[in-house]
Amino acid sequence: GSAAVLTRGTGLQAGPFFYRVSSSFAACCGYDLARFVVLFGLSSFINWRTELKAIWPTRSNAMDRQVKDPGNVSKKPRRRLRRIALAFVAVVLAVLYVKWREASNQGGQKPADPFRIAGNLYYVGANDVTSFLLTGADGHVLIDGGYPGTPPLIMESIAKLGFDIRDVKILLNSHAHLDHAGGLAELQDASGAEVWVSEGDADVLARGGAGGNFLGRFSFVTYLPFFRYPKPRVDHRFVDGDTIRLGDIELIAHVTPGHTPGCTTWEIPVDEVDHTLNVVAVCGLTPPAALSLEDNSEMEQDFEYTFKKLRSLHADVWVTTHARHFGRWAKYQRSLEMDDPVQAFIDPQGYLDYIDAWERRFHETIADGQTE
Repeated sequence: GSAAVLTRGTGLQAGPFFYRVSSSFAACCGYDLARFVVLFGLSSFINWRTELKAIWPTRSNAMDRQVKDPGNVSKKPRRRLRRIALAFVAVVLAVLYVKWREASNQGGQKPADPFRIAGNLYYVGANDVTSFLLTGADGHVLIDGGYPGTPPLIMESIAKLGFDIRDVKILLNSHAHLDHAGGLAELQDASGAEVWVSEGDADVLARGGAGGNFLGRFSFVTYLPFFRYPKPRVDHRFVDGDTIRLGDIELIAHVTPGHTPGCTTWEIPVDEVDHTLNVVAVCGLTPPAALSLEDNSEMEQDFEYTFKKLRSLHADVWVTTHARHFGRWAKYQRSLEMDDPVQAFIDPQGYLDYIDAWERRFHETIADGQTE
């Protein structure tokens, strides 16, 4: 079979600020977990304050006791407070660990029907976190691996379509977040494929998520087990404008930084019976939490570049790293009712509307950060 070929691009290369890792806690950990931690923390704090008022002596009462009996100032309130604080920390850590393990294994993902989108491009992802299969006579290309627990769903979808995971020769990663890179190691073991990732995200991917700067100055926590995923073997690194080929399959890598420094949008020509469609697989556009936590002009420049870059690409068909963003379910259901199912996925105006919506959200995030 034909070996994979990398053709270096001559377009705009990513500047130094493109390679600062960033992502959002909500995007990585899930909004349910983030909401749970906040609510649990607030309720625990309220209970702790109530307990504190009940057992901690007022200044005047403490002074009265010292006057009456200077040698008998009780140390019990302090010991009790320490026990409460330690218990609170232990409970929070235990809950975080359990919730994280659940999220990291499956991320709440459920099986979804696989289907052909257009040409040789197929949907093989879960109900929300996406994976896409490009098939060819010389081997297949798989984009993204989902959570650590979703490879079985992906492999089952590939098999349902009549293909074999062992024919996958290239595994591409859009960006090195847990929900898109967590399953790459297992998929690599099952297929024997080579992993390709952008230069900007390669080191984080090779460390299994450690070093991702999605919380800005608090990103040291990414080295804790909670934030890690199985490490795939990184075989190849590419930069903005590179073209990856496997037989008749061709993908152009457009580094669209912001969500992460190496976040990669793929431009993929696919052939229908009498014409070629241009598919754009858009990388994440969620503003990282770091934008709200601190001033980050470099990250802001990344996003401004990305919106401009995406608008320069023509999309007959567009997909995203999360299925809800490109309307997987609605488009798939429409395709079942149409004589030409591909027509359900042709949506150039929807692509531009999607970019506009996320650009507005980005500017709102910046504005909110400046007013705090």
